[in-house]
Formats: sequence, C-alpha cells, structure tokens
Amino acid sequence: MKILITGGAGFIGSNFVHHLCENDDYEIVVLDKLTYAGDLENLNGIRDKIEFVKGAIEDEELVSHLMRDCDMVVNFAAETHVDRSIEDPGVFVKTDVIGTYNLLENVRKYDVERYLQISTDEVYGSIESGSFTEESNLDPSSPYSASKAGGDLLVGAYWKTYDTPVITTRSSNNFGPRQYPEKLIPLFILNAMQNKSLPVYGDGKNVRDWIYVMDNCKGIETALLKGKLGEVYNIGGGNEKNNLEITRLILELLDKPESLITFVEDRLGHDRRYSLDSAKVMKLGWKPEYSFEDALKETVKWYKENYSRYLE
Repeated sequence: MKILITGGAGFIGSNFVHHLCENDDYEIVVLDKLTYAGDLENLNGIRDKIEFVKGAIEDEELVSHLMRDCDMVVNFAAETHVDRSIEDPGVFVKTDVIGTYNLLENVRKYDVERYLQISTDEVYGSIESGSFTEESNLDPSSPYSASKAGGDLLVGAYWKTYDTPVITTRSSNNFGPRQYPEKLIPLFILNAMQNKSLPVYGDGKNVRDWIYVMDNCKGIETALLKGKLGEVYNIGGGNEKNNLEITRLILELLDKPESLITFVEDRLGHDRRYSLDSAKVMKLGWKPEYSFEDALKETVKWYKENYSRYLE
C-alpha cells in the first residue's frame, strides 16, 4: 500500500511516519517543504525506509506527480502556530486552505482510495463546560484555527459534492518528541533547562486537553483504516490541565524553581478551554494508552537527550 504523507518531517507527521515504519505493509512517500518547523532530523533512523521529497502542497505539478500512483494520502502539512498566524495570516491561508484544495483536486484526479485531513480541536473555538462532539459548530478564534476550519470545510464539501473519499481527524493539544520549541511544553522544557523564564499567558488558567503524540498517531491510523468515509473523528487524550499546572509539572520534573515563571500579557483571542468527546473514534477500537504523567516524563527525557538540536 503506497501512502503519501504531507508534512511528514514536522512534529506529528514525523511521529506518524515512525509509527507506520513499524509495519512493512506501507510504501511511504513523505512530502515536506522543510520550513522552520520541519526537520529532516525528525526522520533519523527511518530514512532508508521512506522516499522523501522536498516541496509544498500548494505546488500543483509536484503534488500531481506524487499522487498519481498513491493509494492513500494523509495531510499533516499546515502552518499551526497561533502567534505566528496573528502576525502573518496570509501564509496560513495559503497552506491550510489553498494547499488542501490542491490535494483534494488531485485525490479526485487520480481516484485515490482514501484522503485523511489532519485538523485540530481549535476549529471548534472555546467551550465553558462539556465537550465538543464532531457535530459541534465550528467557531474558530484565530487566523490559524480559521484557516484549518476552511480546509476542513473544503474536505466536507468535496465529500458531499464529488463523493471524494475523505476522512477528518481533529485532535487535542499534542505533546511529545520532535515538537518544534515554540509550543508550550517543549519551549518550557528547554527554557527551564537553561534557567530562562517561562512566559505564561494571562493568569495561566487556560485549559487544554492534552494527548501524547503517539496516542494520536495510533488514533489517526485507526481512523484512516477503519473510519467511515465522509466522517470526522475527534481524538482527545482526556487530560484537561491548565497552562499553569503544566508549567509547574515541568519545573518539578526538571527540579527547577517556580521563580522561573513569568506572567505575560495574554494572547489576542486566547480561547479559555478546549475539550473533546472522543467516543466516536473509540468505537473503532482506539483508546489512549499513555498516562499524562508518564508521557510528560518521556517527553522531558527526550528533550534532555536531544538538547543540542535546539541550542541557539
């Protein structure tokens, strides 16, 4: 089975490629334009098991060439950082919307068996109580989440209009190895190791549902192989914690003082709480395997062992 994985040198994408490489049934092609968040080092140890192509999903000719003999496509390629989207939203629209459109057109053109769109719980916006289901309205708050919602809506429209064989997964906040240190957990681990301040937005009480990246990868594979075409599947870890809790746990694991915490001005449009109902994907046989505490220990251990990769 030949599978094209876009954004496969990024954080979640590279972990997914590592996961698939445990199974000899897959012939894997990775497409990644290697922006700041994509790194070939993320594919160390498996380069001989995959074909790597540098390029963008917006590149019509390249995508057409790569997709002509693929059985499946999994689209991880995206601009994903909220702060960056506030500064430069156009880049996000180009990749997350136009790029998705280009992939969908080629899925139609070459009769690809399955296309899986990787999305995020942020497309639902904030929720005060309860959890979002796949039927919840989309209410994005940032240019990032709006661009992802735009891509998701295109995916749904291609299913309804053209019967394009699509599936979408929306996961909660991922953490684990190989994540570029602009997101909270890797940034705070590396800052604490260097005795730098840990900048916490607002009062630090913004709540996220956290999932270990390998649990998400297994959920994605479950949806890809067992999911019903045209459907959306939420993949959450069931670990709701606020940012201040996470920060203190990291400091504790690294034996660093809480005096490193610095409260900074809150981010524009900062959602207060995310929460996902994952019952639908669990009915396919998936469930998270890692406890939050064990997964965070493994993540801290990985960054300690790979510390030199991220030194300025």
